[in-house]
Amino acid sequence: MIRASTGGCQASRLVLNHSVLLGSDPPVSHEHDEHRAGAEQVLRSADLRVTGPRIATLAAVRGNAHADTETVIRAVRETLPSVSHQAVYDSLSALTQAGIIRRIQPSGSVALYESRVGDNHHHLVCRSCGRVVDVACEHGAPPPCMTPTDGHGFTIDEAEVVYWGLCADCQPAAA
Repeated sequence: MIRASTGGCQASRLVLNHSVLLGSDPPVSHEHDEHRAGAEQVLRSADLRVTGPRIATLAAVRGNAHADTETVIRAVRETLPSVSHQAVYDSLSALTQAGIIRRIQPSGSVALYESRVGDNHHHLVCRSCGRVVDVACEHGAPPPCMTPTDGHGFTIDEAEVVYWGLCADCQPAAA
């Protein structure tokens, strides 16, 4: 049974499963059950409601590093074919605000989402193909380059470093 929010009310709807439609039991993945249980726990620990779109969106971001919104929507629709764009956008927003996923937007790029949060890492971006790669900070946390010489009265809670260049695949084409 899946719980869905409809018009502000909690409604339950029964979803026919594979065995009802085809008369046989679907293959069950123990790993899938563990991932779902883990996702549910992550949502609950962030005081978020556990919903199908949120679980599927988290799985999509975890399975597609630096994914744009359209990639996330396609991945979510593999498990929830009728999910709306808005449900995925809302899930991305809630997961980002809760600190479960991270939204990055290198200059001139669309927003990208990643599940690697809570550490001090930066990004390499290829100017040709747009590939994005995580790179660890050599200085640990907090690194000296993340502390400005003059904070101008700001309380700084985050800094981003993006390295731009050409990835190994694009270098020969540029030469």
